[in-house]
Amino acid sequence: MKWRNILLIFRREVLDQLRDRRTLFMVAVLPLLLYPVMGIGMVQMTVLFSEQPRTVVILGADNLPSMPLVLGDRFAKNWFRNPVDADKLRVITDGTPANDPSAPASVLSKEDSAERRALVERAVRLRGQLKQRMELETQLAAAREAKQIQDVLRLQGELRLVSDPLGSLFSDSGIQVLIVIPSDFKANLDRLRGELAKRGADAPLTAVDYPRPVIVQNSADERSVIAHNRVTEVLDEWERSLLREYLRDSGLPENLPTPVKPTELDLAEQDQVSANVWAKLFPALLILMALTGAFYPAVDLGAGEKERGTMETLLICPATRTEIVLGKFLTVMLFSASTAMLNMGSLGFTGKYMASLAGGGGAASKLGDLALPPLSSLIWILVMLLPLASLFSALCLALATFAKSSKEGQYYLTPLLMVTMGLTVFCSSPASEIEPFYSVLPVMGPALLLKGLLKATGPSRDIYFYVIPVLVTSIGYSLLALWWAIDQFGSEEVLFREAERFDLRLWVKHLLRDKEPTPTFAEGGFCFLLILLLQFATMKSMQSAMVGASPESRGLLTMQLLVIQQIALIATPALMMGVMLTTSVRRTFSLRWPGTGRLAWAALLPFALHPLTVELQMSLVWFFPKPPPGLAETMQLMSSDNQPLWLVLLAFAAAPAICEELAFRGFLLSGLKRRGKVGVAIALSSLAFGIIHMIPQQVFNAALLGIVLGAICVRSRSIFPGMVFHFLYNTLAVLHGRVGGQVPDDGFFGWFFRHEASSVAGEVGALRYEPVLLCIASLAAIS
Repeated sequence: MKWRNILLIFRREVLDQLRDRRTLFMVAVLPLLLYPVMGIGMVQMTVLFSEQPRTVVILGADNLPSMPLVLGDRFAKNWFRNPVDADKLRVITDGTPANDPSAPASVLSKEDSAERRALVERAVRLRGQLKQRMELETQLAAAREAKQIQDVLRLQGELRLVSDPLGSLFSDSGIQVLIVIPSDFKANLDRLRGELAKRGADAPLTAVDYPRPVIVQNSADERSVIAHNRVTEVLDEWERSLLREYLRDSGLPENLPTPVKPTELDLAEQDQVSANVWAKLFPALLILMALTGAFYPAVDLGAGEKERGTMETLLICPATRTEIVLGKFLTVMLFSASTAMLNMGSLGFTGKYMASLAGGGGAASKLGDLALPPLSSLIWILVMLLPLASLFSALCLALATFAKSSKEGQYYLTPLLMVTMGLTVFCSSPASEIEPFYSVLPVMGPALLLKGLLKATGPSRDIYFYVIPVLVTSIGYSLLALWWAIDQFGSEEVLFREAERFDLRLWVKHLLRDKEPTPTFAEGGFCFLLILLLQFATMKSMQSAMVGASPESRGLLTMQLLVIQQIALIATPALMMGVMLTTSVRRTFSLRWPGTGRLAWAALLPFALHPLTVELQMSLVWFFPKPPPGLAETMQLMSSDNQPLWLVLLAFAAAPAICEELAFRGFLLSGLKRRGKVGVAIALSSLAFGIIHMIPQQVFNAALLGIVLGAICVRSRSIFPGMVFHFLYNTLAVLHGRVGGQVPDDGFFGWFFRHEASSVAGEVGALRYEPVLLCIASLAAIS
C-alpha cells in the first residue's frame, strides 16, 4: 500500500466534489443559511402566534365574588406571573361581573358585535349539553351500583348520543376555554367566609361543600391547551388571594394554608445555563450532520462513479483497490467532518444571537446570554467528531459501492439514517447518561460521552475513564466498516452487477420455482428479521398475560409461554422457509449424523465452559445496566422448587436447544455461509442469536455462546452436536441456580467452590468457582 497513490486518489476525488455545485451547497452554503433563516422564521412565527388572543367565555359572571377577576374584556393583570399574558386572552361574559363595577351595564348591549352574541349563544348551548351529560353520568353510576343491566345499557346509549357531538360542537364554536360559574357560587363563598369569621370553641368550623366552577377545554387543540394553562394560572392565583383575604378577616395568618412552602434557590450561573443548552444540542447535531455530510459524497463516489462510466478507468490505474477505497474514504470523511463543524458553528452563533433578542422576558430569556462553548469543549467536540465521521464515511461508502445507481444508493442509505435518528433521540433524552455498557456501543458512546463532557456542572472525574473505551471501540467499528467497504470494492459481482427491475410476481415465482439446496444470504437475513419482528409484535401480549395471571399460576404460565415462543416464533419461521425456499432440508438444517465421538465431545464441552462463563458474567455485573424486574422473576423460576424440574428443563433447556439451533445454526448459518466466508457467517449468526435475547446481559452471553455453537456446527457439519451442547449448557445453568446452594464449599470442595455472602440472613449465596477449577476447565476447553 502506497500513501502516494492514496493521496492522489484523495486529491482527485476532492477536486471532483468541489466542482459539484450540489455538494458545495449541502456542505458549505446550506449550513450558513439554514439556521439563520430558521431562527428568523421561528421568531416571527412565535411573535405572530403569541399576538393572537384566545377566546375565553364565562357563563354566570354575575355569580363571581367581589374580588376583581375580570376587568373589561381581559383578566386582571395582577393574576398573571407575567402581566403581558393578560392581553393574550379575550374574556367574554354573559352579564356584568359583580367584581367589575367599571364594566358596561351589559356585555350584550347593542354596541357589542354579533360575534360576541354568537359566542355566548354557543356557550349557552354547550352548557346545556354538558348539564345533560353530567346528569346522565350520575344516573349511569347509580344504575351500575344497583346492578340494573337494562338501565345501564339504555343510559350508555343515551350518554353516547349526547357526548359524541360535544367535541365537534366545542371545536366549531370558536371558544378555546369555557368557564361555567354555578348560580349560587357567590353565596356559597360568602357562607364560607362567615363560617371562618365565627369560628371558635363554641362554633367549630363545619365542612362546606358546594358546586365548583367547571372549566371546559379541548386537549386536542393546541390553542385551547395554551389558553387553558393561562386560565388555570389566573384562577389559582385568584383563589389564593381570596383565601388570604378570608383568613385575614378571620384573624388567622395568611400563610396558614402553606405551612411548608419552601424558598426556591437556583444556583445555576449564566455560563452553566449556556453549557447545558449546548450539551443537549451538540451531540445530536454532531451525529446527524456527520452522517448527512457523508451521505451525498459517498453516493457520488460509489454509485455515481458507475453511472458516469469512470469506474473501469479508475480500476486500471496503478493504484490497488485498497488504495482507491482509502482515497475515497478520506474524501468522504473530510466532507462529513466539514459539514458537521460548519453546522455546529452556524447553530452556535445563531442560537447566541436569538437568545440575545429574547433578553426582555418570557421563557427564552431564561437561557440568558448564551455563551459559546469554551476551548476545551470545542476540542472534545473535534475529538468525538473524528471517530463518528470515519464510521459513517466507511458505512456510507460500502453501501454506496453496492448500489448500481445514485437513486439506489439513496434507498440503501435511508435505513442507516433512520437507525441513526433513533439512536440520536435516545442520546438526547435527559435520562440517558454514559455507562460502561453504552460506552462501547457505536454512535451512542461518543454522543453520551460528549454530552457528559459539555454538561453545565462540569465533567466529573469519573467520566474521563470512558474516553479511552469510547475512542478504542469507535475506531474498531470504523475499521470494521472500512474493511467491509474494501471487501465490497474488491468484489467484481458488486462493482459490475446489472441493474435489476423488481417484479413481485416474477420474484415470488422465482423463489418457489428456482429453488437451491440451501438458502441464500438474503433469505437467511430475512429469516432473522422475521423472527425479530414476531418477537417484538408478541412481546406486549405475553407481558399482559403474565401480569394478569395470579401469583400461583404465573410461574407455570411463564414456562408455557416460553415453550410456545420457541416453537411458534423461532423454529416455525425457519422450518417453513426451509421447506418452501430450498430443495434440500437436510443440507439446509445440517441434519447429518455426526458420529458418536463428536456427540461425546459436544456433551463434555459444556462442563468445561460453564464455570468460565459463570465467572465471566459475575465479573461483568458492573458493566451492564440493571436488568428489568421481569428478567429477575424469570430467572427465579430456574432456581425455584415450586415448579417440577422436568418442566423447567423443558422450557429453559430442551425447547431452546432444538428450536434455536434449527433457526440460527440451521437455516440462518446455512444462508450466511453462501458468501464463502465461514468466519464471518459464524460471527453474524452469533450476533443475530444474541440480538433476539434483547436484554444486554443476555445479548452478550448468547453472542459468546453462539460463536461456540456455530463453530461446533461448522466443524461437525451437523446440527445435532450443537443441540446436545445447548441442552446440557442450559441444564447446568438451571442446576446452578436450583441446587448450587447445596454444594459444599469446605474441606476438599473448598478448592473448587465457594458461595457469595447473601444479603438475607440464613440463606446461602450464589455458587462461585475457585481459580483451581477455572484453570482445569480452561485446559479442558482448549484441549
